[in-house]
Amino acid sequence: MSIAKADILAALAQTQRKAFSKSELDELLSKNRDFWRLAQKTTVIQFIQFLEKNANLQSHRFGFPRPITRYSLGDTGPFELVQSIDEKGYFSHYTAISFHGLTEQIPKAIYFNIEQSLRPGGGELTQAGINRSFATECRTTNNVAAFLEYTIHLLNGGNTDQLGVIEKTIGGNSTIRTTNLERTLIDIAVRAVYSGGIAEVAKAFSEAAGQVSINRLCAYLRQIGYTYPYHQSIGYYLERSGKYTQSQISQFEEFKIEFDFRLDYKMKETEYIKKWRLHVPKGF
Repeated sequence: MSIAKADILAALAQTQRKAFSKSELDELLSKNRDFWRLAQKTTVIQFIQFLEKNANLQSHRFGFPRPITRYSLGDTGPFELVQSIDEKGYFSHYTAISFHGLTEQIPKAIYFNIEQSLRPGGGELTQAGINRSFATECRTTNNVAAFLEYTIHLLNGGNTDQLGVIEKTIGGNSTIRTTNLERTLIDIAVRAVYSGGIAEVAKAFSEAAGQVSINRLCAYLRQIGYTYPYHQSIGYYLERSGKYTQSQISQFEEFKIEFDFRLDYKMKETEYIKKWRLHVPKGF
């Protein structure tokens, strides 16, 4: 392979990628084997070893329940590596809050959402069902791995057909995928546990004032079509911030408000916000 070193390094540069799976490196090897004048018996392991020695290729192991290994070229950050886990996946919740500058915190938890296949919608909503579901802890992913100073959470969110997912450039020339502002606000209202808790969610709604499109926020919410009435939570967050106009807030009053809802899971003492038919933590 030493004879073809210049050609191999040039091909890697042309990919404009920084992170690879083993199968992607194998595909690169197979595609260029003849051009690089490599023997048919050259394996991907030998190719990887060559790149580790000559191209500063580095191996990274994510210790999920089903471990994942990725290879990087040079100085590659954690977000580029996580994005390489699934090209259609995207960063969400607390990670997206940070990307949009809606928190003063520097989260050490990374949330990466890989949407599930399209499935039938939920059943009929009842008050008893809401009370039962929100009386317990919110279910969270077990697909978690420690990596450097971060904890990576792989989420399998419901299918939204990538609604509100955008590309973002980080680190100069690396492209990752994340939720836009409106989709982020919806996601964090739905899963505060992935977003630093309800105080961080409330702060994010406050910080988003003047930037967010309320029309788009409402449109996304209708398009997703949640079974639970999260519009009541979102309307409350908007009003609580004191930064949105009455006409903006009233758009969420146009949704049906038929049930008492809860801002978070397993709340102990609560206060009842009659306008939104919403239970919130006492003193919040």
